[in-house]
Amino acid sequence: MSEPAPLELRAVARAFRTEAGELPVLRGADLTLAAGEIVALVAPSGTGKSTLLHLAGLLEKPDAGEVLVEGRAAGTLSDDQRTAIRRNTIGFVYQFHHLLPEFTALENIALPQMAAGVARGAAESRATELLHAFGLQGREQHRPGKLSGGEQQRVAIARALANRPRILLADEPTGNLDVGTADRVFHQLLHAVRDQGVAALIATHNPELAGRMDRVVTLRDGRVLPA
Repeated sequence: MSEPAPLELRAVARAFRTEAGELPVLRGADLTLAAGEIVALVAPSGTGKSTLLHLAGLLEKPDAGEVLVEGRAAGTLSDDQRTAIRRNTIGFVYQFHHLLPEFTALENIALPQMAAGVARGAAESRATELLHAFGLQGREQHRPGKLSGGEQQRVAIARALANRPRILLADEPTGNLDVGTADRVFHQLLHAVRDQGVAALIATHNPELAGRMDRVVTLRDGRVLPA
């Protein structure tokens, strides 16, 4: 029997209440990510990209439909179980790095591992390995305020990969960087994701970056369709 897909969305629906009434955003969206597959999500602002990523990452619950992580229906899980999946199975990267300013680059990557029960020494060793993989040798003890924008985002990507997730969700991970820096950071992101065999869903406005991925999808009328 084949292993279940790392991530599957089945007919997920989500609507928000506004002063003008209910606003449907997703209307039965389906999406499956295979192990090692990198999928670009390209769609206009306001069509539900972030909502889809929040549902996929178990940060929100759909109004209808189901999110399955490694074959487990998230709707049947307790809050503690959902939190454990977010910590151990899913990595998140956002447009803004959200690093902890009072901690060094190495500590920002080690802390999520220690929260998952990894000993400090092993966590720091893994953090050092990732920093070197992203070309950040010599930056281990720098706090975020002493790093460039591209360096901060590379630390954020390394942090997302620290616990060896099966799934990576990224919302415009290079959208806050200049073109040259974005290209370099994205190249390193793709290399790291492919090297670890992670299933990734990456939202981007950049068609050139989207073209480097395995598949491109969009959101139209609340559904996921080929771009």
